Amino acid sequence: MVLSGGMVSAQDFPTKPIRIVSAEVGGGNDFAARVVAQGLVGLGQPVIVENRPSGVIPGSIVAKAPPDGYTLLAYGVSLWMAPFLQDDVPYNPVRDFAPVTLVASSPGVLVVYPGLAANSANELIALAKAKPGQLNYASTSTGSPAHLAAELFKFMAGVDIVRISYRGAALALIDVMSGQVQLTFGTASSSTPHMKSGKLRALAVTSARPTAVFPGLPTLASTLPGYEAGSIYGVFVPAKTSAIIINRLNREIVRHVQTAEVQERFLNVGVDAVGSSPGELAAAVKSDMVRLGKMIKDAGIRAD
Repeated sequence: MVLSGGMVSAQDFPTKPIRIVSAEVGGGNDFAARVVAQGLVGLGQPVIVENRPSGVIPGSIVAKAPPDGYTLLAYGVSLWMAPFLQDDVPYNPVRDFAPVTLVASSPGVLVVYPGLAANSANELIALAKAKPGQLNYASTSTGSPAHLAAELFKFMAGVDIVRISYRGAALALIDVMSGQVQLTFGTASSSTPHMKSGKLRALAVTSARPTAVFPGLPTLASTLPGYEAGSIYGVFVPAKTSAIIINRLNREIVRHVQTAEVQERFLNVGVDAVGSSPGELAAAVKSDMVRLGKMIKDAGIRAD
């Protein structure tokens, strides 16, 4: 049997350093990228995390890279939601990338000012319907997971809650805790300390199923069937990358992500470790694009 040159190179992969393109240092994308890098060291080549500004830049770099398995993208929801929020995105999130694995998911949490007369999602919806346009929610940048979670809540619940935009999550939480703003969709790392101190009241999680990140909290989906929001972190390669290479990368990453040590590391920062097949990541991306894309279009949301 004679193998083609491309097949030979795929079988021999890797023979040189691998780079993982991600967003700025310190965020969830960067954290996931560094966990993935540790999982790939067993391939016997150096693995380098390359941090770039958030937005469309990381995706643009990887979409144009050779489909040889040496350039990976570790990124989240902004990769596939960008085309719904702005024009001239320099890649197609479905056509230009091949999924490798869903690394982790980070559920959000709906938190309110403790003095608000709402102790459940149902009560919050009833209050918002009784006072249209009188409740406010805090969020960071347009298109951020917190912003999309809140808008999806409004869309599915049929309520009018006014957005107050903040430059950072810390400032947003301060105003919710003081009652200047009534609610927000926070992360585990930012919200949990204030939930424990009683400065914030948690009503529900945004994941489709209950999560160990927020034990005991109901899902918003139990009130609004089909609701699901939050951050997911996936690994992608350029389209047309060999299935042999994708499967090799998938095995190494999933093996590492599903170890007890890595699962604990993720849980400590409010993230559920996953480790999935390429198809499962593709399905998660498609679900986001269908569910959130319709909401973005109907609400007329555009990037700042």
